[in-house]
Amino acid sequence: MNSSQASAATPQPLAAAPLPAPVRERDGQWLLIAGGVLLGTIGVFVEEAGQHPLVTVWFRCAFGALALLAWCLATGRGRELLLQGRARWVACATGVLMVMNWAMFFAAIPRTSIAVATVVFHIQPIWVIVIGALFLREAVAPAQWLATLAALGGLVLTTGLVDGAAAGASHGGDYVAGVLLCLGGSLCYAGVTLLANTQKAISPYAMAMWQCLVGTVALAWAPWVLGWPPLGAAWGWLLGLGVLHTGLAYVVLFAGMARLGLGRIAVLQFVYPLTAVLVDWAVYGRTLSAVQLAGVALMAAALWTLRRPAKAAARTG
Repeated sequence: MNSSQASAATPQPLAAAPLPAPVRERDGQWLLIAGGVLLGTIGVFVEEAGQHPLVTVWFRCAFGALALLAWCLATGRGRELLLQGRARWVACATGVLMVMNWAMFFAAIPRTSIAVATVVFHIQPIWVIVIGALFLREAVAPAQWLATLAALGGLVLTTGLVDGAAAGASHGGDYVAGVLLCLGGSLCYAGVTLLANTQKAISPYAMAMWQCLVGTVALAWAPWVLGWPPLGAAWGWLLGLGVLHTGLAYVVLFAGMARLGLGRIAVLQFVYPLTAVLVDWAVYGRTLSAVQLAGVALMAAALWTLRRPAKAAARTG
């Protein structure tokens, strides 16, 4: 799910068995934290698999579809997958955009770093607001525009292009290409969000499953043309991307969101990029500069402000 993910659908609250409010909230918080921590490790699986981004996306889609199918059979949710008319076309279109999003995100990680790519990817809510205001004539309050500008300022600082931190991370042109790829991926994910919001009758599970199926079919050629992973550890990392970061992560996130209000969800969404920053440091020893960390903090504060209104529903990547 960019993070990528983060993630494959635009989850909406799901129905859950009645529980006392404090228990529901406690369980929901832990589920959302667990899902965010899990998604924050996506970059390690991508780097360790060491495959072409399109091959990596295909395996994530294929293994993810199998994992979600297993959950479908276990919970009897098969009817949700039977889409008709416009809903089917919307699901297919979001699938194409999600495949593009994952491919660009995975290609950006080795060019920048797990931390930078994940944080830059989370600028996605800004594009939703801008596109909504410019093309869908949605009203945007002055405070939201101010938060948008602050988030973009934080984005610029986070890239490391301002203080020269990017120079030591990769070759200049390659690093800039990675940042641009991640911005492109976040734009694709914004399109997923906007399209999904036009078909609220499609359940989060059905959207995720259709996206994985579209990716599996559309990229079926990739391993044949770009090369299959060698037998060994690479297959395990790719299996993890599908089963853990697509199947398990989305099931956990859906369950958590069903138990919490939108305000709490918005705050806990930042567990994902925070985990990615910490994982990049713990596993690969890559740290962000003080200026980059200030940019991350500015982005987080601005995006938290933007996600508080009910219409800015929580997303995963």
